[in-house]
Amino acid sequence: MLRSSALFTCALIASAALVGACTPTTDFQGFQAIDAKPQDLQAGVDTKASVRAKLGTPSAISTFDPDVWFYISQVSESQAFYKPKMVRRDVVAVSFNSGGETVAKIDTLTLKDGRVVAYDGRETPTRGRQLTAIEQLIGEIGNGQLNNGNNDTTPGARPGQ
Repeated sequence: MLRSSALFTCALIASAALVGACTPTTDFQGFQAIDAKPQDLQAGVDTKASVRAKLGTPSAISTFDPDVWFYISQVSESQAFYKPKMVRRDVVAVSFNSGGETVAKIDTLTLKDGRVVAYDGRETPTRGRQLTAIEQLIGEIGNGQLNNGNNDTTPGARPGQ
């Protein structure tokens, strides 16, 4: 009786561990709206200072136009050994009037607005030819420096000085 209850308890613990291992782990990355939401911003009313006070420092500022701020966040789930799956991605672009301080436009982009970019994985050929392993080894002979008992390894120092 005691042995069967111990076996049952071990089986119950093992099954709970297996089920727990299959539970997805949720990861939150980037901007997380806590006190204020980007939807609370008003065009023509809010300024750079009020946006920074409400939402904090932007995740990124546009390279070509410093009057566009981006607040980026994403949520991904990973389960056991599977590749992580992107559940949600939000990008809020806050555009300010050029030369001004007030909000001109607020754009919200989601994961549905994203596009897959196809790239070519081939390598760009370089000039010259490929050396074999033996040619590389033979080419390295004579390139080493003899220490001659001099332990001074100061950069830029000549041997024997």
